[in-house]
Amino acid sequence: MRVIAGSAKGTRLKTPKGMAVRPTSDRVKEALFSMLGLRINESLFLDLYAGSGAIGIESLSRGARACVFVDHKKENISLIKENLNKTRLTEKARLIPVDAQKTVLKLAREGFKADLVYLDPPYACKDIARVVQSIFSYQVIDQNGLLVVEHDTKNRQWTEDFPVTREKRYGDTCLTFITPPNIT
Repeated sequence: MRVIAGSAKGTRLKTPKGMAVRPTSDRVKEALFSMLGLRINESLFLDLYAGSGAIGIESLSRGARACVFVDHKKENISLIKENLNKTRLTEKARLIPVDAQKTVLKLAREGFKADLVYLDPPYACKDIARVVQSIFSYQVIDQNGLLVVEHDTKNRQWTEDFPVTREKRYGDTCLTFITPPNIT
């Protein structure tokens, strides 16, 4: 796996061993960042279920102001640190070694507001709706922000409860784009 564009273009990233983490393919990553376009510039990016950190690192390489990487596995956090060092993007990163749900609450208490939120939970995850709802309820995404969920095309029943603006499918992978609901 490699960084596709930007300041760290071409840098090879390490990925976790085994099948527990399923890295986003270069094809899906390229499509995602093509759709995000200029929204990346100077954005505050939140990468939940970060795995190797490839998506957050790509955002930093393409001009995001900062990225918060979240993963509950210590070995993944170590791998993200290593990948950030390789790409020389460490100073723009914050790593949180806690699960996504707890992190959303922690960030809300800090007054954190992301411009872009990316969720890539395990494909068998049944908690997507709960995490997405927490992001909106605790308002850790800017009102003009965008949330993107990478998930299995067969796991889409959770999308019925949210304002989906776009969906793109790539084999068994689906990218679902959701805008924050108006919260008063």
